Amino acid sequence: MMVAGRLHSRVDGPDGAPWVVLSNSLGADLSMWDAQMATLTATHRVLRYDTRGHGGSATVTGAFTMADLVADAVAVMDAHGVERADFIGLSMGGMTGLGLALAHPARLRRLVCADARADAPEAFRANWDARIARVTEHGLGSIIEATLDGWLTADFRAANPDVVATVRAMVLANDPAGYTACCAALKSLDYFKDLGGLSVPTLYICGSEDKGAAPDVMRAMAAATPQADFVVIPEAAHVANINAPAAFNAALRAFLVP
Repeated sequence: MMVAGRLHSRVDGPDGAPWVVLSNSLGADLSMWDAQMATLTATHRVLRYDTRGHGGSATVTGAFTMADLVADAVAVMDAHGVERADFIGLSMGGMTGLGLALAHPARLRRLVCADARADAPEAFRANWDARIARVTEHGLGSIIEATLDGWLTADFRAANPDVVATVRAMVLANDPAGYTACCAALKSLDYFKDLGGLSVPTLYICGSEDKGAAPDVMRAMAAATPQADFVVIPEAAHVANINAPAAFNAALRAFLVP
């Protein structure tokens, strides 16, 4: 389904079950959640969508911010008649979930924020400036090896070449202009100061080997958030749901189906 001709989405799971919405990381699309679908559709009706400029969603021209990504999440929910849902996001998707929980808490029952951060310090912003410049000049192929290195541990990559090939193809299939526009939007991230007012029960998940959203960063986010739990996934890097799906799914089950 396309939302107003812009956002590609998909629904799975039984009619009448509670809704859960899934939001992808930068460089991914809704297929990044494939390893979670058996777990989630056992208890939920699952709505997943491609963030603007990713997968089957259109690239929006001009500058936009995290607030626009939050508005997209609301638009997808509205288009499917989802009044209230659990929300699971990873990296950029987790940041979107934080913004949604802060701006529209009545729309969420529970939030899972995985491998994300809540602020944009100077080094974080500079990293995105450098990434934008590289992709603009040389394309997504110029950052794919560094992306895979950050997303998946070396042991996992060596043992799972088929998964690595699938992830590689997923990243390279994105629109470079959509990718860089989202990189720019991440520079507007500024939620940490507001986490004390987050009223939605929240689970923070972090891969133990994540360098982009390190365990110490996410532990501080959990400490600043009322009603928050924090889980570290052992031997997982930035995309913990792909790197260690069994442990990631177990954390989801424990939080979403108490």
